[in-house]
Amino acid sequence: MTDSTVRTVVDALDTRYPRNWAESWDRVGLVLGEFDHPVARVLCVVDCVPETVEQAVDLGADLIVAHHPLFLKPVSSIAPDTFKGRIVHRLIRADVALYTAHTNADVANPGVSDALAARLGLTDLRPLAPAEGAAAGEGRGLGRIGVLPGPLTLAELTRLAAERLPATSAGVRSAGDPDRPIRTVAVCGGAGDSFLRDATRAGVDAYLCADLRHHPVSEHLAAGGPALLDVAHWASERPWLDDVAAWLREVFPIEVVVSDVDTDPWTVHANRDDLEIRP
Repeated sequence: MTDSTVRTVVDALDTRYPRNWAESWDRVGLVLGEFDHPVARVLCVVDCVPETVEQAVDLGADLIVAHHPLFLKPVSSIAPDTFKGRIVHRLIRADVALYTAHTNADVANPGVSDALAARLGLTDLRPLAPAEGAAAGEGRGLGRIGVLPGPLTLAELTRLAAERLPATSAGVRSAGDPDRPIRTVAVCGGAGDSFLRDATRAGVDAYLCADLRHHPVSEHLAAGGPALLDVAHWASERPWLDDVAAWLREVFPIEVVVSDVDTDPWTVHANRDDLEIRP
């Protein structure tokens, strides 16, 4: 391809991540932008927030490819005195189009969880929850199950995840016996506690995802489920940006930049053991 426009890039993205693969509640595809506007530079982000929007403007990007939708629920106003309204007005004034691939990218093969699994060196991948409906078949589904290159303890796997995944203030925490041997691992980019039973049924040794909650984790471990690793939501999905960026560079003669702006809302982490306790 020689002439890249919003339309040609969007059409290619829609082919790679068909919109009918998305969950019924999801909102994916082109959010705003002129179809005939030329595209020379793309910025890939997890979240379309003021910080990544300004990054796109500073870079002179013509298009933002985001993972999380800017709009999931209906709105009655995009006035510039609202959070999302300010984003929309800023993008339009700067001639920056916005495209979203969310659950349709989660279920894809390769998709979001494949990129996460690759960071841990997992092989022999298969879906944690195989896709149904329009996306069914060809290895598609939510999450991935794979095998580590060699066995690790849970403590060692936790340190590996902290080393291989993008750094955040939240870091990586795990639940279970630190000395438990781990060979098979399930991963899921983003919130993953809805797949705790799937991980248990799959018989994996550990399951890594984001946004795990106290009571589901406690009950899961009490029932003999696999060890758990909880990472920041942004960190679990950031690896996918490298994959989609590499693919865009192969298909189009354009510059593609991956944002490393940490959009995880948690910004400070303190452990009592790290504090100097004064009498």
